[in-house]
Amino acid sequence: MATRMPARWAWATTTTAAGLNQGIPATMAMTSAPSRVLLTSRHALLPRTARRGVKYGWATAPPRGKPTRFNQVSSGLPAPTTGPAAALARKAQSTPLRSGVLAIKKGVSALYNSKGQRTPCTLLQMEQVEVVASKTRATHGYWAVQLGSGHKTAGNETAPMLGYYEAKGIAPKRHLAEFRVRDEAGLLPVGVRLAPDWFKVGQFVDARSNSRGMGFAGGMKRHGFSGQEASHGNSKNHRTIGTTGPSQGGGSRVHPGKKMPGRMGGERVTVQNLRVLKVDNEVGLVVVKGHVAGPKGCVVQIADAVKKPPPAETFIEKARRLLLERNPGHEDRLQEARKLHLELKEMRKGGTIAQAVAGAL
Repeated sequence: MATRMPARWAWATTTTAAGLNQGIPATMAMTSAPSRVLLTSRHALLPRTARRGVKYGWATAPPRGKPTRFNQVSSGLPAPTTGPAAALARKAQSTPLRSGVLAIKKGVSALYNSKGQRTPCTLLQMEQVEVVASKTRATHGYWAVQLGSGHKTAGNETAPMLGYYEAKGIAPKRHLAEFRVRDEAGLLPVGVRLAPDWFKVGQFVDARSNSRGMGFAGGMKRHGFSGQEASHGNSKNHRTIGTTGPSQGGGSRVHPGKKMPGRMGGERVTVQNLRVLKVDNEVGLVVVKGHVAGPKGCVVQIADAVKKPPPAETFIEKARRLLLERNPGHEDRLQEARKLHLELKEMRKGGTIAQAVAGAL
């Protein structure tokens, strides 16, 4: 085994004149900043390779890349992407092309065909569903349509929200919700009112609502446990869940997420792929096949199904054209509302709003 060469590290500051007098090469003598050098037994100065290692990007592999490593561009896999644009691109396939609507669950009924076959259905009624705002990617980071439903008296609304509705020329709404859309083509103008024929009979929709709250429930009702034996020494523990800690592989303790008794219901539930059976603009009804979670009177968000093909482009264009024809002059109303909002805002700052209201009455 070869002996190690005695060496030690030292800090040296060389200048042009001093280096030339001591016989140091001119290439090293030109440096005036302190550098770390290697002093050997022959007193030869060898420069140290600074920041050499895998940590700083140095490797022994050839520059052609590392095709055997996972997630490398040279191995055929796409490079990982991050950022808002990449997130929107990943969610493009699961984002509907257009906005949904807000409805109130009125109950459950059934429809019969000519052969007498019974089809259970849910009645969903739309009540003054209007577009309140549009969210853009340049301002908010995503595209979405904000809808309002129902009616709310001004005395039950907060002052900031009253100003929010005042600037748009819309009466206060009981419910507000956002529906994300895939791109800018899915946005709707502010102030237009949606009707049940926004959906096509026969298409599939997703219904999202809050399930009926059932209070505190045991393990059998909440999670479907089978319970314990009825005899053979079991006394007054027929519907209990039994022990929760031992024999779980991680010691005699209760693991996080253990199914136990607790509050049941009152959760957001999405029922997917419900077929639209009927739409009625006169009473504002959307009839869907099957059942929707929640009690009577709950708010239901209806949107085009994510896991089914969207409606035909011709129908989407027709529905949008009918929507704009039924709401003429929405842009002029919005501009007038914004102008009036600024005037009232200045009156509130100056303290003359009471006099203006008294004069108008």
